Amino acid sequence: MKIEHSENFVIVKKDTNQLENFIISLETKINNQLRDKNMIIDLLDFSELTSDLLKLFLKLIVICQKSNNSFVIVNNHINLNEVSDEMMVVPTIQEAKDIVEMEIIERELGM
Repeated sequence: MKIEHSENFVIVKKDTNQLENFIISLETKINNQLRDKNMIIDLLDFSELTSDLLKLFLKLIVICQKSNNSFVIVNNHINLNEVSDEMMVVPTIQEAKDIVEMEIIERELGM
């Protein structure tokens, strides 16, 4: 996986065809090196993403929410109407960055 650090978030890009292996590796990183980071998960190259596969991210989403951090998945191949309300999925990296920034402001304001 490729990790790009920014001041307010990290962008993690999947570099394997095995989504399950990527999620396992990501969970280890979140529990260690990426703890307390806002996460943007770049799955733009993953055209086979389905709502069922997205459910594999639920544990990671809960981990981030418990530490009061954002978790945004970027993919433009999935029908966003099929995505659970528990997840934030957007079609572009810029939109993911904007959402993280808005959530940071909301947390600072106590919303």
